[in-house]
Amino acid sequence: VQLQASGGGLVPAGGSLRLSCVASGSISRINDVGWYRQASGNQRELVAAITSGGSTTYADSVKGRFTISRDNAENTVHLQMNSLKNEDTAVYYCNADILHPSRIGYLNVYNYWGQGTQVTVSS
Repeated sequence: VQLQASGGGLVPAGGSLRLSCVASGSISRINDVGWYRQASGNQRELVAAITSGGSTTYADSVKGRFTISRDNAENTVHLQMNSLKNEDTAVYYCNADILHPSRIGYLNVYNYWGQGTQVTVSS
């Protein structure tokens, strides 16, 4: 099972980006998924999260600007980022709890991180 994040880039302040987090492999179900970010010199922080049932939560700093959504059929979670600010510049990571068989066939929930995608907002 792998988790891959994509969609980052360089965007002017006020612009938009859409990040995607795709899970691949022998997946039974994707449970909770979160997008995190880590700016240079800072700790990693939770930006947005979505449960398997579709409930969402956001950091105060992104409420009203970012939207997290999921496509269960495609094993994908998106983060739509609008009205981007300089302070949104960071490496963005997705994190997911994924239910899948172990090597010996038992179903269990495992936690995965994507590889990170750089978002740079220019003034």
